[in-house]
Amino acid sequence: MIRTLLKAATALTLAVCLSPRLVVAQATRVTTPDDTREANLRAYVELLRSDLRSQRTAIITELMQFTEADDAKFWPVYREYETELAKVNDERMALIKEYAANYEKLTDEVADRLARGALDVEGRRHGLKARYYDRFKSVLSAKAAARFLQIENQMLLILDLQIAASLPIVQ
Repeated sequence: MIRTLLKAATALTLAVCLSPRLVVAQATRVTTPDDTREANLRAYVELLRSDLRSQRTAIITELMQFTEADDAKFWPVYREYETELAKVNDERMALIKEYAANYEKLTDEVADRLARGALDVEGRRHGLKARYYDRFKSVLSAKAAARFLQIENQMLLILDLQIAASLPIVQ
């Protein structure tokens, strides 16, 4: 299980890093700080929006090892979860865009609003996972729901790390 999870995490990381649109955005020759920020912002957008669905589906399918019956029960709930998670990610993206737009002239007020917004988004994502853990547990065993939560947390951590590593630290 650990070896399979490591392979899956590596595959997800490679998918994010090797996304053709990200490579193009990162390979663009930039000459001004504004151009650099814009290219970085496009890369962040791509990290959040890139179509990792097929990779995520493959990773979940491989690691969950569903029976046919569990498979039929899991995916409809997962699609609902994914739709709600996308809404939270949209709000996160808006915060990242605002941060990028204000980075050079960041005031204490804006920094505080962005930090509180980030904490709010993080809290809502946590609440979403908790709510959907209960939903998954209602259609799967508690052990299978916990396995999914563990896999999902690991995939989200990988994505979060990619995004966090790309954002400049507040000056």
